[in-house]
Amino acid sequence: MRVAVITAVSGRHRHLQVQRQALARSGHPVAAHVVVAMSDPGAVSESVAGPAPAVVAVHVPVRDEQLPLALARNAGAEAALEAGAELLVFLDVDCIPGRGTIGRYVQVARRGAPRLLCGPVAYLPPVPTAGYDLDRLPELARAHPARPVPAEDAILPADDSRLFWSLSFAVLPDVWRRVGGFCELYRGYGGEDTDFGQQAAAAGIGIDWIGGAWAYHQFHPISDPPLEHLDDIVRNAGVFHRRWGWWPMQGWLEAFEQRGLVHYDAASGWRRTRSAGP
Repeated sequence: MRVAVITAVSGRHRHLQVQRQALARSGHPVAAHVVVAMSDPGAVSESVAGPAPAVVAVHVPVRDEQLPLALARNAGAEAALEAGAELLVFLDVDCIPGRGTIGRYVQVARRGAPRLLCGPVAYLPPVPTAGYDLDRLPELARAHPARPVPAEDAILPADDSRLFWSLSFAVLPDVWRRVGGFCELYRGYGGEDTDFGQQAAAAGIGIDWIGGAWAYHQFHPISDPPLEHLDDIVRNAGVFHRRWGWWPMQGWLEAFEQRGLVHYDAASGWRRTRSAGP
């Protein structure tokens, strides 16, 4: 099965380098690594991307400082399909695939079921001076507490499409076309993953959590709630509500409200307060 891995990038070149080192060690060959550079031509330079697996470079512009993640993933999928991919594997730039991850996705995809295939994600500690030892990732990382962790050889059907996230997932071309890709109304951070899960559910496509298809998330600082993405989250939550009739990212919105940064009313939904600062 001809596999294309799709990664959207803006900065984090070192994370991309480590991801590519892991892909080069994959137990199942990767035919093409589609690197979608969002106003970041340096991400596809040979010094960053390296020689193997083969890089298919896609360039997507960033406007108004809002990363076009949905557009970037769709552009990456289009390039992968044009390159003859029989399985699309999406990896966040922060994610290091395990040696058996691609092969495990292929093993399950060969069954042909129209499903979204999601591997478990485990989080790594801060990178040591010498870098991560790729052979020790399973013992260093800790699984995300809010996502299923199936046994290594198990497939766990998901009951809740809201759990879908794009950090690591695989999809057959026909299933991708049925879902329709990511909704490009979303700009910046937040909402597009949950929307994709809803689109899949509306198309009659469920989610399977794939034991053994591990992705190891490289450390980077985070804020909780993500105040730096407040405007994106409020805007994208409104897009989602108009499309699906309920509010996503409720925990973040309520945390912003507690800080006096946003308010909610039934007529207008969530809005930023006039006095709020960045």
